[in-house]
Amino acid sequence: MKMDRNRVITVTPEDIATGDRDKMEAHQEGILHRAFSIFLQNNKGELLLQQRADGKYHSGGLWTNTCCSHPMPGEGTLEAAIRRLQEEMGVIAPLAPAFQFTYRADVGGGLIEHELDHVFTGLYSGQCTPHPDEVKDWRYVPLQALEQEIAAAPETFTTWMRIAFPLYLAHLSGNKPA
Repeated sequence: MKMDRNRVITVTPEDIATGDRDKMEAHQEGILHRAFSIFLQNNKGELLLQQRADGKYHSGGLWTNTCCSHPMPGEGTLEAAIRRLQEEMGVIAPLAPAFQFTYRADVGGGLIEHELDHVFTGLYSGQCTPHPDEVKDWRYVPLQALEQEIAAAPETFTTWMRIAFPLYLAHLSGNKPA
């Protein structure tokens, strides 16, 4: 089966696949679809962030978690996360499922993110070789400093990062994300 990068998996709120849809149509119409976010920390406990390339179809130039995307129809979510981490950041790292959450947000340009987001975590302390069409810059940042940065300048971060980061901190502290 040939997988199509321009299609996303539509889902119910319980994460049951209902079909697939053109990625841009899903974002224009705000259709719930499956996504994933990756949070990698290094051995100092710092989070690896990426700054999205300016040319991305939305949220260009904004800082976000290590990697985020959508599985293609016919592709498992973990498999997609591993693939996109390597494609976007040039990183190979073991990933573990952490939690999931659903959100709906206007991301500008007539696009709406309505995603059931599977969050994966892992450890990685090396350098990155990001793809320039995907990533403008990257950095490791201590969690407390990142929390302060997001509070001081939320407009410099993606919508989903502002939602997911507090859930990630709750996960790390052993609290179940709401």
